[in-house]
Formats: sequence, C-alpha cells, structure tokens
Amino acid sequence: MSGVHHPAGDGRTTGPVTSRSWWIYRGTGQPLADIRLGDVLPKPPGWRSFDGGPVLPPVPADSAETDRRLGPAGRATPRQDAHDIDLVNTALLLRRPLLVTGRPGIGKSTLAYLVARELGLGRVLHWGITSRSTLRSGLYEYDAIGRAQASLGHLRPAAAPDPAPGADPEPGAEPGARIGDFIRLGPLGTALLPYELPRVLLIDELDKSDIDLPNDLLHVLDNGTYTIPELVRARRREPVSHVHTDDPDGTVPVVDGLVRCRAFPFIVITSNGERQFPPAFLRRCVRLDVSPPREDQLAAMVTAHFQDHEGRHDRLVREFVERSRDHGGLAADQLLNAVYLRTAGVRGDDKAWDELLDALWRRLSGAP
Repeated sequence: MSGVHHPAGDGRTTGPVTSRSWWIYRGTGQPLADIRLGDVLPKPPGWRSFDGGPVLPPVPADSAETDRRLGPAGRATPRQDAHDIDLVNTALLLRRPLLVTGRPGIGKSTLAYLVARELGLGRVLHWGITSRSTLRSGLYEYDAIGRAQASLGHLRPAAAPDPAPGADPEPGAEPGARIGDFIRLGPLGTALLPYELPRVLLIDELDKSDIDLPNDLLHVLDNGTYTIPELVRARRREPVSHVHTDDPDGTVPVVDGLVRCRAFPFIVITSNGERQFPPAFLRRCVRLDVSPPREDQLAAMVTAHFQDHEGRHDRLVREFVERSRDHGGLAADQLLNAVYLRTAGVRGDDKAWDELLDALWRRLSGAP
C-alpha cells in the first residue's frame, strides 16, 4: 500500500499519506484513540528482548512542554512523509535508536514529542549534548560532597526514604543519610529503567559531543543495562537504594546497584551532519535523513500553533519558503516568529515590514 503521490520537486511524496497496515506510529501528531500501545506493539526480536524489574508505573506526559513544542493537542500538525514514518516504525519495532540527520532548525527534535504524544509514552526525557557531555553524565550523577557533609553531620537530606529492612547504617553516616539520596539518574539512565512500555529519550545534537561519546554509548545501547558503582560497593549495607530520577520529584528503587531495562526506550538521536560517526555506532541505529519541510508542512505547523483555519498566513509561508530557498535554508521557528508578530498586531508600511523580515530571516550561517 502506498501514499498518494504528488511530485514535490525533490522526489518526496506530498499530499495525503495512506497508512500502511504494519505501522504502529502513523504520524498524525494526535493521541491514539481507545488503543493501548502494549496491545498493538509486537514483541521485540529475541536479541533485543530485556527482562529488567521490578516493573515501574508509567510516567505521565508533560503536556505543557509537548504543547509548547507541537501546539495544543487536537490541532492539525505537519504530516510526515511515508518514508519517514516507515523508518520511525522500523526503529520502534526493532528497538533500535533512530539517528535523525538534517540541517539545523527543520524539526528533528520535535519527532520525539510527536511519537510520545501519539503513542501515549509519557514525558519525553531530553539529553542536550555539549562538548563536556559524558556517558556517566547521561546515566547518573553522584553528589559525593553532599554525602560527605551529611556523614559529618553538616547536612541531613530533606526527604530521605526509609532504609531497606535489615540494612545496617553506614559507618559514620547520620541516620537517614543513605547513599541513594545523593544519586540522581540522568536522562539516559532514567530511560533505561524497567518500564513496561518504552520511554522516549531525545539525545539532542550528538555531533557536539566529545569524539569518544558515540563509542562509549555502544555497550549501553546493545545491552540496555548499566551499573552504579557507588551502589554496587554499598549493596551489602544497602541492597535496595532509592535514587532520584530525571523526572520531576521522581524516585525509584535500584537493587544491588544494577539497572536493566524491560522495554528498550525509543531513542531519537539528532545530528546536524557536522561530523561523521563511527561505523560501529551507525550499525546500531536506524538512520533517517530529514529533508527541509515543504510549504504544506510549514502551513500545517502554523495552523498547529496559531489555529489558522482560514489560511490568512499562507502568503507569509510562501515568502518564507522562497527566502529559505534563496538563503540556503532557514529554521522553521524563524517563520513562527514572523507569524507571531503579525498576529500580535505588528504593523507598518511595506518597507518597514520587509526590513523587519530581513532581520528575522537572516541566513543561519550568519552571513548578511
């Protein structure tokens, strides 16, 4: 079964997309109606099956952040091309990370929020990569100074969980100053907790990382597990530690310092194409090269954010597409900025408005 084809000049399909029978994610941008993902998502391949536990309850969605990214639920959202939806579903079914590549500002990171909203997978975990990011920072952080202060009696954690039954207090530690109180899981570490359904993790702009990080991720992406050495060393005294997660006010039990996923997370890794990744890393990913949004997709994006049912911003969208083509590519939020100013009542003569657009729609390279 194929989509309805309307040539777009770049070989992509435009217009309505006919859903394929094997799709779980359909690219509508709207929550699945009366369908539980666990009932329709096939079991993973044997080599991507995990058995972590105890199973944790699902985490609710961050509706405010999702609406900020996509516009309120219920409004039309830009429909992806059938090929792009194919690859999203491929990553979902194979339990493999989706490496999304494309120039800056074309909406790569919003894909994670589209999938989470449509499939009801809760709050998106976001790991923004910098040159200082390490595997450890993505997995967890340990506040050794805070624990030392607590052990010396200078600081008692505000809300320490009860110690495990039968556990002896740590030598020199205050009552309640458990090691788990000083550990916070990072976005990757939280995504790998044993949830029944996949968490959605956005690893944003991996090409900004240190050269070693992609290779450092290989073991975790292959095995869906990691250890927290500080908890492993303390497991005789504290076999079950309650640690903080990357979710607001979230705490979870960790047994013997080992975290093992149950449902491998749906991981979206974005890249601006500024560097090459190692073949071993690429082999573990499903790769999606995203093309710049078409005019109809940009119009749908404007509708999602401004409920523009009458198409009163169509001319501005066309001008943006032409300017983007002439300038070698503009970011989609540059269009949203211009539309907002129009809806906010910013007016002036044609020359003043054109000068304002020139300032808003400067090419991403920074050249005039």
